[in-house]
Amino acid sequence: MAAPQTTLGADLEPPTTDLITLTRHILSRQRALGEEASGDLTMLLIAIQVTSKYIASNVRKARLINLVGLAGASNVQGEDQKKLDVLSNDIMVNALSASGKCSVMVSEEVDEAIIVGGSKGTYAVVFDPLDGSSNIDAGVNVGTIFGIYKVSDPSKASVADVLKPGRDLVAAGYTMYGSSCNLVLSTGQGVDGFTLDEALGEFILTHPDIKIPSRGKIYSFNEGNSLHFYEPTNKYLESIKYPSNGKPYSARYIGSMVADVHRTLLYGGIFGYPDDKKSKDGKLRMLYEAFPMSFLTEQAGGVATTGTQRILDVVPKNIHGRCPVFLGSKDDVEDLKKFYAAWDGEKRW
Repeated sequence: MAAPQTTLGADLEPPTTDLITLTRHILSRQRALGEEASGDLTMLLIAIQVTSKYIASNVRKARLINLVGLAGASNVQGEDQKKLDVLSNDIMVNALSASGKCSVMVSEEVDEAIIVGGSKGTYAVVFDPLDGSSNIDAGVNVGTIFGIYKVSDPSKASVADVLKPGRDLVAAGYTMYGSSCNLVLSTGQGVDGFTLDEALGEFILTHPDIKIPSRGKIYSFNEGNSLHFYEPTNKYLESIKYPSNGKPYSARYIGSMVADVHRTLLYGGIFGYPDDKKSKDGKLRMLYEAFPMSFLTEQAGGVATTGTQRILDVVPKNIHGRCPVFLGSKDDVEDLKKFYAAWDGEKRW
């Protein structure tokens, strides 16, 4: 008797048999560089991949046990540190140190730059180990943000190796921990997204060559601060909420930068955390928030600005310095820039 045949529905396709893992993707980029590639960046990115898996596991556990309580201290920003913040920071620091490829680190959770003693690592890594952790009790997506710089002289590595504009980054990315674990990465050749397959224990390429739409229909601002916003920001928001064409933008604001930027990359629109009358320099930190996310945005075909200047051209004066952030679809951000260009108020940057 012949075995019954299985017929896929007209709208279904068989699963791919050519799985591209993050490790394979990184190695293919290394091979493309040929003799120019030392393999150091590959090893460093593999170390970051491992930390992402470990932090993802701990985020899941934290939602089951009281790991999200306060650690009894505050970070350099004056924010209460959560136990999971501290744990995630330690995971990152230990893994990057052990890789042997990193000689300088800057973390949101540590006051000073970390110089890895005895390391001849050719790279410096800046990172926010757990962005949005204040929301974790509510089940909101959180994430790790990172950027990578080349060290000028590994034998004399110092904080100067990270006090550079974002345009000098060689790689940047983030891992988002939520209903799925997604890692989005750019090494300066476009943006690719990977999803953790927990059965395989591997990040699989699921969003190749991400391109942000030239215009979106979503804006993502914390309008609870609009009382303090400068005029150009409020005028821009008014223009997309009450447009002449009768088609207003939709508001979507999660309060976790990783989640808000992830949605903006995929669907388009604009994300903004401006400076205002209360926060003169804005809230987001340049090195490990604004720069990596702006790098990814530009690599995906979008635009990132302070309102008056390209974010990746800003030169940080200290490792925890802040700047205004507007990023997203090219046409949407260009529209916002017009309001700043016409403004005769206080000039910044």
